[in-house]
Amino acid sequence: MKRDVYALYLAAGDPRVPWYAKAVAVSVAAYALSPIDLIPDFVPVLGYVDDMVIVPVGILLAVRLVPPDLMAEFRAAAARPDRSPPIGRVGAAVIVALWIAGILGAAIWLRGYLAL
Repeated sequence: MKRDVYALYLAAGDPRVPWYAKAVAVSVAAYALSPIDLIPDFVPVLGYVDDMVIVPVGILLAVRLVPPDLMAEFRAAAARPDRSPPIGRVGAAVIVALWIAGILGAAIWLRGYLAL
């Protein structure tokens, strides 16, 4: 799974990959490489749903969208020992932004709810 995530990261930067496959590949790679989860692991049951369901399904979808010959090339490049995946700073920033937006949305909703 780790190799496929890195292969998708490589696919996202290749001009031969269709734009829709790049969009899915970037999303999956950013989320999988991010040090921050959308649903933290300490949340009972739901905390591990992203690790066991969301990431593998996203990888499967992205791999199917990338042409098979290109995906084989990216997998071979990802398997080389001199290559290492980047730290998911962009993915972490997106997850932090989603959490902030969720907290702000909940605060606005709660303020409106309590004001009535």
